[in-house]
This record gives sequence, structure tokens and C-alpha cells, in this order.
Amino acid sequence: MDLKFTPEEEAFRTEIRTFIEENYPERLKNAGGREDLGRDDMLAWHQILGEKGWSVPSWPEEYGGTGWTPTQKYIWNEENARANTVPPLPFGVSMVGPVIYTFGTPEQKERFLPGIVAGTTWWCQGYSEPGAGSDLASLKTRAERITDDDGKEYYIVNGQKTWTTLAQHADWGFFLVRTDPDARKPQEGISFLLIDMKTPGITVRPIITLGGEHEVNEVFLDNVKVPVDQRVGKENEGWTCAKFLLAHERSGIAGVARSKVGIERIKDIASTELDEGKPLIENPFFKRKVAELEVDLTALEFTELRTLAGEAAGKGPGPESSVLKIKGTEIQQRIQELVLEAVGHYGAPYFRGYGEGDNEFSIGPDYAQRAAPTYFNGRKTSIYGGSNEIQRGIIAKMVLGL
Repeated sequence: MDLKFTPEEEAFRTEIRTFIEENYPERLKNAGGREDLGRDDMLAWHQILGEKGWSVPSWPEEYGGTGWTPTQKYIWNEENARANTVPPLPFGVSMVGPVIYTFGTPEQKERFLPGIVAGTTWWCQGYSEPGAGSDLASLKTRAERITDDDGKEYYIVNGQKTWTTLAQHADWGFFLVRTDPDARKPQEGISFLLIDMKTPGITVRPIITLGGEHEVNEVFLDNVKVPVDQRVGKENEGWTCAKFLLAHERSGIAGVARSKVGIERIKDIASTELDEGKPLIENPFFKRKVAELEVDLTALEFTELRTLAGEAAGKGPGPESSVLKIKGTEIQQRIQELVLEAVGHYGAPYFRGYGEGDNEFSIGPDYAQRAAPTYFNGRKTSIYGGSNEIQRGIIAKMVLGL
């Protein structure tokens, strides 16, 4: 594989880098983690990209996509990772958006896609339930179809979703619900609904993570009234939409560009002299861990490039997205582990918050402050989007034919 960039591609990189330098909001540059940002902050860069026409580069051009080549998309991801930008939220851009433009009606496309492109509508995902996580097909949330006195059809939805990321900010959510409880297979009888999060009967309750953040939630639906025209695809065939969405989500989870930046951060931290005066990077055992990580990331990068090339040729993400998901999340977790190892005792979680605000104490270097919360938060990446154990089953069946 030739990894050399053409002069035109290097010019494109310069254009991207210049645009980010000149337009990325100043208030976001020094933000710590996502929990330090408000709703408007998290949407700010998305909205700037929407005005530029760059918010959904992987979409078809007819719906707002850029028409970039796979290499240009690769460069785009690299430059955003280098600048550590706050990426557009994936729930609209990478998840429900492609479902709507692939399976939705013309009216649904006209109604929902512009808000995703512009970054004015915040979406959340209603998939997992307390008893249906990796075994998503066993979901219990029910949707009963009714007709009101005016002859308009609705679904009455009752149930509970969990681990709903950033639902506290969401305008809309996309939900998997069971519309036929008597279906022969659990994957059958499921429908895909778009639900206004301000609809009466919806309650969002926070789940505080080990890192202390309010990132995920429980969502309760109590007799929530949803118009039938907010169903995407046919009734009882929502599993098709669900699988399609998860394939797109898994491809995006790989995060190769940001992992490359993460490895460089490990090297920088480990190059700092310790109390004994010898940098950790000179330790042969630690140095070997970093080298092995770089080798694995390079292999993943090649796989991602092949996937992008396949998409450019009209082939949607298939079983290879499971490979990207497994290796991508494993590499992210290994990076977080090495960061925590590199910062040593300064990464202790109970030091979090020292040196912030009016706190007069400061313990350890700034780069150590978020090592533990990031590590704890990152344990979930090998679970969401379909656990890595599930992904290995998909590869065994779809790739190896077992």
C-alpha cells in the first residue's frame, strides 16, 4: 500500500489545518474533558463545520456530504485529531443520519437531516436496556399501535432504556421497540422509532460514572405517544435498521487518528524525568509496550484505509467493521493503561479536582489530572456498539464461515 500523499492531497491537508487554526473556537482549546463542556460548547464546532459544508463528510453529496475521497477523509480525521477538536456527536452524524437517508421516507429526510447537518439537533440512542445489552434482540420496551378519534395512528411506548449517552441534552432520540411480542424470533417484531425527547412521559435520570461524570442516563418511557410517521422502515423490521446503524457506529469507534495522537502523548509523558532522574521511556519493558502498540495501530490503520476505499467504491461497512471495533477499542484501552502507568501515583483518582477553581492545592503535573477518570471511562469502549465478544462471533460467522 502506497502511503505517500500527492501534492494535491498535501494542499488539502494545508487547507484543513488552516481552517481549523482560524475557526476552531478559542474557548474549546483549553477545555479538559467533555464533562467540562456545556451543550452549546459541544455543538459549537459542529455548527461551524455545518456552515462550511464539512460536518458530514461521509454522507452522500445529495444529503450534505463533501464528496471527499477516502484519502481526504483520512487527512480530515488526522488533522482534527492533531488539533484535538471536539468532534461532532456521532449519534446524528454517524448513526441515525445514515439510517434516515437509507431507509427513511422523503418526508423524514426533509424533516430530520438538515438539523443533523447544521448541528442544531441533538440526538441520543435508545438501544440498551437493563436486561438487553449485548443481547440487544431481547429488548422489552413495548410499542402498541393505536388510532385516535381523528383517525391518526400512534404508538404508545412503555419501557426503560439505559446507558443512554448525553440524553440529558438530547432533542430527539432513536429507539428500538418491540411492536410484535409474539414474533417467532427475537430479532423479529422490533421497530425503529424517532421520538421527541420532550414528549410527555419521558423521564431522564443520571447515572454517574466511576470517573465522576454525568455522561450516561436511564430513560423511562411511560405511555409515550409517538406518531406512526416517525417510524423508520417497515413495522417489525427495525432490526435491519439496527444492524445497519451498528455497522456504521463500529467503524467510527476505531478512532485511529486520535489513537496516534494518544501514543505521542504517552511518549511525551514518559520522556519526562522522574524523581530518580531517568525517564520512563528508557525502561526497556515500557518502551516495548509502546512499540507493540504502535505496530498494532499501524495494522489497524491499514485496515481502516481499506474499509474507506471499499466505501468509496459503493460498498457499505460490513464484517470488517467488527475488526475495526475490536482492535480500535483494545488499542484505546491500552493507551489509557499506559498513560496511567506513566503518570504513576499522580494518577490516583482521589487527586482529581486538586488545583481547580478555588482549591489552593495542586498535586502532580497537569497531564496527570485526567489519567484515572479517562481510564475508568474507557473501560466501556469494548462493550458499547456491540461487545467485542459479540464482534468475534460476527467475524467467525460472516468472514470465516464458521
